[in-house]
Amino acid sequence: MTGVPMPILRTPRLVLRPFLPEDAAAVQRLAGGRDIAASTLTVPHPYPDGAAEEWIGTHATAWAEQRVLTLAVTMPDEDVLVGAVGLELAMADRRAELGYWIGIPWWNRGYATEASQAIIGFGFTSLGLHRIMARHMARNPASGRVMEKLGMQREGVLRGHVLKWGVFEDLVVYAVLAP
Repeated sequence: MTGVPMPILRTPRLVLRPFLPEDAAAVQRLAGGRDIAASTLTVPHPYPDGAAEEWIGTHATAWAEQRVLTLAVTMPDEDVLVGAVGLELAMADRRAELGYWIGIPWWNRGYATEASQAIIGFGFTSLGLHRIMARHMARNPASGRVMEKLGMQREGVLRGHVLKWGVFEDLVVYAVLAP
């Protein structure tokens, strides 16, 4: 989205905003938890020093090139980082893949669902997407429940699709089409 600033999205309890360089320490601390890395495809463990700064540094270019929109999930009163939500864009096909993580101290509060609803709404209304899909490891059914709450339909299982920490993992695929 050349020249278009990254959006700021507001929900009843959250603000989704671009990551800032000063978020890096919180990203490393929260995303670096073993339970976060174990249930995601791309978060490393242990989380290396400097990796959060490097990751945050990629966001503006990825958005400008219409490849990825990544937003910080924050509590608005104190601007406390609780996680991340994003869309990996395939604009030629008007589709995207949803991804998210929420720090362990904020699990089971509905924040993943609330943040994902906001970015999905943005994808359909502001980006003109037709389809948004998401995948979760079969051994992480909580993420599947989030996807169901988002109105996504289970489309299938990719058996042994990824190798995570020496184990082949099944991925469950969900998707929702534009209303």
